[in-house]
Amino acid sequence: MNFWKTFLASLLAVVVGFGLVIMLWTMIVVGMVATFGSSPAVVVSHGSVLKLNLGAVSDSPSASPLEGFDFQRMTVVPRVTLLKTIQAIQAAASDDRIEGIYMNFDEGVNVSLASLEEIRAELEKFKESGKFVVAYEEAYSQLAYWFASVADEVYTNPAGGMEWTGLSSMVMFYKGLLDKLGIEPVVVRHGSFKSAVEPLITDRMSPENRLQYEKMTGSLWGMVVEQVAESRGISATDLQSWADDLTIDSPAAAVEKGLIDDLWYEDQVMDKIGELSGMVGDEEPEIVSLSDYVTQVSDVNLSSKNKIAVIYAEGSIVSGSGSQGEVGSESMVEKIRKARDDKNTVAVVLRINSPGGSALASEVMWRELELLKAEKPLIVSMGAMAASGGYYIAAPADAIYADRSTLTGSIGVFGLFYNFGGALKDKLGVTTDVVNTGRYADMGSAFRSPSSAELAYVQKSVEEVYSTFIGHVADGRNMTTEAVDEIGQGRVWAGADALEIGLIDGYGGLVDALSLAAERVGVSDDFRIWEVKGEESPFDALFSSLSVSIRTWALREELGAAFSHYQYLRGMMDEGGIQARMPYVVEIR
Repeated sequence: MNFWKTFLASLLAVVVGFGLVIMLWTMIVVGMVATFGSSPAVVVSHGSVLKLNLGAVSDSPSASPLEGFDFQRMTVVPRVTLLKTIQAIQAAASDDRIEGIYMNFDEGVNVSLASLEEIRAELEKFKESGKFVVAYEEAYSQLAYWFASVADEVYTNPAGGMEWTGLSSMVMFYKGLLDKLGIEPVVVRHGSFKSAVEPLITDRMSPENRLQYEKMTGSLWGMVVEQVAESRGISATDLQSWADDLTIDSPAAAVEKGLIDDLWYEDQVMDKIGELSGMVGDEEPEIVSLSDYVTQVSDVNLSSKNKIAVIYAEGSIVSGSGSQGEVGSESMVEKIRKARDDKNTVAVVLRINSPGGSALASEVMWRELELLKAEKPLIVSMGAMAASGGYYIAAPADAIYADRSTLTGSIGVFGLFYNFGGALKDKLGVTTDVVNTGRYADMGSAFRSPSSAELAYVQKSVEEVYSTFIGHVADGRNMTTEAVDEIGQGRVWAGADALEIGLIDGYGGLVDALSLAAERVGVSDDFRIWEVKGEESPFDALFSSLSVSIRTWALREELGAAFSHYQYLRGMMDEGGIQARMPYVVEIR
């Protein structure tokens, strides 16, 4: 009798639990359908002002239908890609309905430094139209101010503030934690600058790593100072001095030194915008959001048969199809072949935003890109980072463009293993025993340290992969392997330095890469853009990304600023074999 009571109670619990899960999924899907449903057509009237808010700008279109979905509020924050943002600014310059641009960051600035650099450059061109650009923020971070300094007039709240202290880059180290847990990381690497594994084996930067961080951060700060100096008519020497002396300690100090034009409340800024827009009396300017305005903007020559394909490689490089936030070799090969086989595709732009990952997956993609390049021009556009494996897949390109703030290079490889045996025995009392048919049958076991012979075996693989890597770069960049090795060794370079050493061909963003691709095949005035996507159906994409999106959202909410560290560490630990990966997470503030 007790058995049946227990069985029926358990069965009832399973049925109820399953029913609750079905209800939850139904609520989520209904919420998404309602949110993604049809909305009234956007009407842009004469005298309108485009509001440039960068809180929801992404580098590439997401394969996930849940991108931008807020699980707390069951609403969608409209996402606008970098390409669409730039096209919107270009269209606004010649749109007689748009009087100017209002830059405001009330949703925060969640865009990479490189993407900001591309948008900022486009705003410089927009100003040539004679239309105004006004920026307002209650308080400016350094990077937000650098971006806003492109405006004709920059305002902040009287009780606001502005940071101006210089850039700082930080690496977090975990050796002490691993020591306390009794976990032994085993590292085999090539490259004196290949510091991706340093957080696991030391508690501070090596001299080589510190050197590259100093050079990299110095290059980025130099770009920020140079552009602010040019935009605001202030000497770079003064800007550096103010950062060193903490001169900008209040909004009033920022106004006194010419960094800010005035201390106004937002209603006063809106009055100024109304005046610049030609409003009379109490008339208020019509503010058009970026997400609304992009619906009014079409790609160049939609009827053209000439297609320039854009393939996005964003995230860590992994073997297989990959998941959200990863560049899966299988998925990428599918996209590359799709572009190569399409008869109307005349050129391809590969947009890379990746710190690298699996060396084998990088090699698989490199081969497909080589085959593509043999048939059609291949131009690479680097975003925030295209380092290690990210540079590996850039190597075959006919030309490489990067922003000055792009992090690239990191030409080096490593192998990473863990010995959990001590932790299990000392902390949990768990031991293992093994029977082998060969001396090294359990090589790579996570429960013992590798022998010297095994380390030599892995080191040989690392050297072979590194040799292949620099060989590909040498062929692609028309350099000797010795020259590549000299600038390689795992060293990361900012785009501002990468041009000088031959890793890139010029400074420029995604739009510049598209223009070059069109120019190479003689279709500058007759082409359309094709953003290549995978074959997954919308229904499959929805449900395959649902659990990933919920898990990512929950982790991001829980970990906050530490989420990027967790994400990177997990990727490095999960990926087996030899890795070509950039040194950890680079934080610039």
